[in-house]
Amino acid sequence: MQKSRKRKQQLRLKPGESETKPAKISIPTKHDPYPTHPRPTPEECLAVRDSLLACHGFPQEFAKYREQRRNLSSLVIDTDAQNGVKSETLDTGEESVLDGLIKTLLSQNTTEVHAAESKCIEHAIRCGGLAPKKASCIKNILSCLLEKKGKLCLEYLRDLSVEEIKAELSHFKGVGPKTVSCVLLFQLQLDDFPVDTHVFEIAKAIGWVPEGADRNKTYLHLNQRIPNELKFDLNCLLFTHGKLCRKCTKKGGNQQSKESCDNSCPLLNYRVNL
Repeated sequence: MQKSRKRKQQLRLKPGESETKPAKISIPTKHDPYPTHPRPTPEECLAVRDSLLACHGFPQEFAKYREQRRNLSSLVIDTDAQNGVKSETLDTGEESVLDGLIKTLLSQNTTEVHAAESKCIEHAIRCGGLAPKKASCIKNILSCLLEKKGKLCLEYLRDLSVEEIKAELSHFKGVGPKTVSCVLLFQLQLDDFPVDTHVFEIAKAIGWVPEGADRNKTYLHLNQRIPNELKFDLNCLLFTHGKLCRKCTKKGGNQQSKESCDNSCPLLNYRVNL
């Protein structure tokens, strides 16, 4: 009963409120590796989100996840208002947690994939890069699930706390902090802030982390500093901006076919390292 109540409280923080100014918050420092680094502030996060939104619009590749978050929030609130009883798992049509974790065609038939040799999986996902490593990781995840749970399913994660989910997924060989954070944000509709290469480079360039920060500590710091109601939109927009703007990342090559906003970069006034 207590877990269910906590989950409902979390879900109420996720309507389309990201399009309004964030509430006043206190920044916890318990897990912050840079507690004396004051950026980003909530106001700065909101300003950057709005600037990137005006520049790019909301990225269509993430639109379905944004809609799922809004629908889930609305469903929980409506259910609470109508019957005043605890909400069970609601079917919002999102992809399964396992599908979201693996993110390959194999999600169409996970039983056959588990029975398949790693080389077959490797061939199916070769276009995504690092096929041998990913194939071994996927095979391991499926084998562990069958051994420990008796079925290929990760939906039980929806009943766990964020820290419990992180611990559970981290047990799988090859599943790192970024992958876990992506599952939390996109498949479980929880507030987390994945730090990929694009987000990491931009965070350093605009001074959101100290100059010598590494990616794991950047993840911990940004998750403490960025308000929950801004994490989803801001993460999607920073990722998209990092792919399009040469000046915001160290990677400037192979961009001829991509849109560039170098001459009107909305983060120009925030840059400290460029």
